[in-house]
Amino acid sequence: MSARRYERRVGTPRPPRHHASIRAYHSASSRLPIVGETSAGGLVIDVVNGTPYAAIIARRNRAGRIEWCLPKGHLEGRETAQEAALREVAEETGITGRIIRHLASIDYWFSSPDRRVHKVVHHFLMGYVSGSITVEMDPDHEAEDASWVSLQQLMRQLAYPNERRIVRIALDLLYRDV
Repeated sequence: MSARRYERRVGTPRPPRHHASIRAYHSASSRLPIVGETSAGGLVIDVVNGTPYAAIIARRNRAGRIEWCLPKGHLEGRETAQEAALREVAEETGITGRIIRHLASIDYWFSSPDRRVHKVVHHFLMGYVSGSITVEMDPDHEAEDASWVSLQQLMRQLAYPNERRIVRIALDLLYRDV
């Protein structure tokens, strides 16, 4: 063996190491079928004695931990995103809202053992209309709990950075002229 083989010039980066497991994962995931999914949900606001509150739900993540998030779910049949958002909020929280405006759409990718999924979630700002907060009407039983949380506490309670970004957009809209 030549000593020159292990010699490295200063300032020359080493080539990246490719472990067999990383190559196998990327190779396998690139062969999986790609499917698109669309969901919709909302940030429902109610003001009680001058304090704004938002309705959120608790779900279990894949690791089994509880995560607080905005209510949302898949579009069914020929539903529009707005119709799905209103239905999902009602099912997962027990409350009826009215759409004020579209806030933002988030898209991301994830993989399961049999497919790669490109998911788009449409979020709407909603005003509270009626109902009492409960998860009893959730047909899928995905929501384990639902709660009204003050907007002040909401950013600390939401599990997902993208949903915290949605709340910041809503706060900018709600308090723009204050």
